[in-house]
Amino acid sequence: MDIQGKTVLIFGAAGEVGFEASRLILMESPKKLIVASSRRETSERALAELKSQFPKMASKIHSIFGNIFVRAELKDLKKEEILSNDTYRSLMTQDILNDLNDEILTSSFIFQSLKRHRPDIIVDCINTATAFAYQDLYQSAKEVNEMLKSSHDLDQIKDATERLLLTLYIPQLLRHIQILNESMRRVGTSLYVKVGTTGTGGMGLNIPYTHGEERPSRILMSKSALAGAHSMLLFLMARTPGGPIIKEIKPAAVIGWKEIGYGPVVKKGSPIPLYDCPLELGYELKIGRAFEFAKSKKGMPLAGKILKSVYIDTGENGVFSLEEFKAITTIGQMEFLTPEEIAQNVIYEIKGGNTAKDIIDALDGAIMGPSYRGGFLRKYAIEQMEKVQYKTGTEGVAFEILGPPRLSKILFEAHLLKREFNAIENFLKTHEKKIFQALLKRIETDQKERAGMISIGIPILLPDGKTLLFSSQKSPEKSWEKEKWTVTPEAIDHWAEQAWVDLRPKNMKRWRNRFKEILKQDKEASGTVSSLYDRGQFFWKKTESGEIIIDPGEIAGWIFTYEKKGKRMKD
Repeated sequence: MDIQGKTVLIFGAAGEVGFEASRLILMESPKKLIVASSRRETSERALAELKSQFPKMASKIHSIFGNIFVRAELKDLKKEEILSNDTYRSLMTQDILNDLNDEILTSSFIFQSLKRHRPDIIVDCINTATAFAYQDLYQSAKEVNEMLKSSHDLDQIKDATERLLLTLYIPQLLRHIQILNESMRRVGTSLYVKVGTTGTGGMGLNIPYTHGEERPSRILMSKSALAGAHSMLLFLMARTPGGPIIKEIKPAAVIGWKEIGYGPVVKKGSPIPLYDCPLELGYELKIGRAFEFAKSKKGMPLAGKILKSVYIDTGENGVFSLEEFKAITTIGQMEFLTPEEIAQNVIYEIKGGNTAKDIIDALDGAIMGPSYRGGFLRKYAIEQMEKVQYKTGTEGVAFEILGPPRLSKILFEAHLLKREFNAIENFLKTHEKKIFQALLKRIETDQKERAGMISIGIPILLPDGKTLLFSSQKSPEKSWEKEKWTVTPEAIDHWAEQAWVDLRPKNMKRWRNRFKEILKQDKEASGTVSSLYDRGQFFWKKTESGEIIIDPGEIAGWIFTYEKKGKRMKD
């Protein structure tokens, strides 16, 4: 289809892919471009940036903002504002669970937006599966179940039940598809292109990136299930006579980047405050005693201080530290894909090109995996972040935005070992007792190191196996903080493995075994110059004397690939 002279609507236009798609579409001289985002500020920012890049364009550009999954009168409210209001909850329940009628359809923000602008082409860059799956259905169900067993407050049970109903994934997805389909049919939209998701960045059920839940994660599997269901519903929409042409591009790698910089690390719209927990405030894990986060003694906030570091902004996925970026993009993990490549495929498909990446035409062949460009520019991104780290005198290890806690804890453990020993061989030849003494001294004397860990929700378990350093900032994402649990050796082992920096002897033994295996693989690879080995003789950074430097991000990627069996099967 020719874009020139057409009206184009971009959902998610403030995101990386959406903005690049908007930019490329403007180069095709549409009659009108509507950039849509969930928030006014991001929508207007995208609009202003496009106008600055195309100051002499003839195309008209407009911006709209709001949540496209609700009716127009609720579009600017946060989800919690809707859930905490009886009237809004009732409206949402009706809109999702009742039969679709004209009142529900015409009240929706999608319908009103399409009726107003009557787009010929829609490009949808919203991660719909994530938006629905990350509403924590399982926690809501657990709360309702507990109330049914213990509570006699019918109003409380009613409110909790309504909240549960509004977290049900499939009804929300089905209603969204119904409204989208009927709205496009009524206004005469000719083409709809969805930029979808695999839910796991192209990895399988062995994906290691969770937020502390079981593995494979039900929430991640829910997201993938929704992504698959969404694709099949679009497939059905494409087979329905009288509707628009339907296409879906499905990226399967980390997408980035928008910016590399230094400054406050923002999570969920706010900077991460710094906390500290000196040794004397450590919590003693006594066997048999119940642990309850709210009533425990723990560290305190560092007044007025926030976490600042070098970061790479990957848009929807949030900001990553250098080491997090290395770990998730290393070979065998999610790897890397640029938004420009995705947007270019979108434009090709709109114009009738054959990219072989339209999942509606070929579900199995449509996935965009890691790219040559992404792999090439990954090195550049890492070099740039390292330069900024050197210039600012900082080392960004983990922000705990990527997840899981296991990744952050591994990165911090590797970082501590790097600070103390630099090279794998130095660690292996150091006596066990000296290792514990050195690590304990660093944790005790280096407030910056402590604060960097506990401020993002990663506690530190000291070598004695009893003293836990953590902050008073509770996170609903951390499973070990959610409810009371009894301190047992098994529980300590579980959470030390999942979410805590573990300085105990048994974990240092685990690190010894890991490093020995890395040395073994490196020795095997050194005997060949072929492409047989992913991590060949030039993969690991080495000292002048040939010792392997401890590289936290790459080592975390190695652990997830080999030890945790989390290697991606297909590119």
